[in-house]
Amino acid sequence: MPALYLSHGAPPLADDPVWPGELAAWSAGLPRPRAILMVSAHWEEAPLALGAVETVPLVYDFWGFPEHYYQVRYAAPGAPELADSVRKLLRGAGTPVQDIPDRGLDHGAYVPLVEMYPDADIPVLQISLPTLDPQKLMDVGRKLAPLRDEGVLIVGSGFFTHNLAALRHAGGVPGWSAEFDDWGARALAAADVDALLDFESKSPAGRLAHPRTEHFAPLFVTLGASEGELGGARSVIEGFWMGLAKRSVQFG
Repeated sequence: MPALYLSHGAPPLADDPVWPGELAAWSAGLPRPRAILMVSAHWEEAPLALGAVETVPLVYDFWGFPEHYYQVRYAAPGAPELADSVRKLLRGAGTPVQDIPDRGLDHGAYVPLVEMYPDADIPVLQISLPTLDPQKLMDVGRKLAPLRDEGVLIVGSGFFTHNLAALRHAGGVPGWSAEFDDWGARALAAADVDALLDFESKSPAGRLAHPRTEHFAPLFVTLGASEGELGGARSVIEGFWMGLAKRSVQFG
C-alpha cells in the first residue's frame, strides 16, 4: 500500500464544491486497503495511544458549527488485528504503547474518510501523536512501515499550512501560506528530508505557517513509513481552502 499525508479540512469541507471530489478520486485510484491506520493532528497523547478497536465512535472536537455537522456518522468497523500488529511492532522496537479504548475518530480522521471511503466498510484504527518532534515521529513511521506490506493504508492527517489566527486578518491566500506551500512542494519533490525535518528554520514563513506544529507533524510519520520511496512523492491535491494550503501527498 502507499502511504499518505493529507490536509483534512474542517467539517464544512463536505460542502466545498471541489475538495470532496478530489479526495474521492484519490481513494478510487488506490488499491483497496485491508485496514486504515490514521494519525491525526487532533490527538496528542504520550505515550503513543491506540484508540477504539471494537466499536469506533466519533469525537466532535469542534465548536460553534451548525448542528448538522454534529449529526455526521461514520460507523467504520474496528481493527483489533491491526491494533495487535501496531502493539507488536512498536513495543518490539522499544516504543511504549497504551490503549484508550473509548477514544474515537476525531475530525482529522473521519472528515476525510467520509469523502474517501463513504461506505465505512474498511476497519479503521487511530493512533495518537506521542510527540511533535519530527525525528521521533519519523522513527515511529519507520517502525510502522511493515504494515504497508500487510495491506494497511497509513494516513497522516494534518494541514499543509495552519494559522487560523493570522487568517482573520487576511483576505485571499496570505503570502506566508503561499510561500510555505511552494517551499514544501519543492522540498518534497527533491526528497529533501533534512529541510523538511528542520522546516521551522529552513522554510520561508515557517513559524507563521505553523505557529504550533501539530498539523505538519503527521507528515513525518508518513515520511518514516515511506523511507526509501521519498523520491516518488506525488502531490495529489493542491491549491488552497480558506487561505490554507490543502496540499496532500502520496508516497509509493
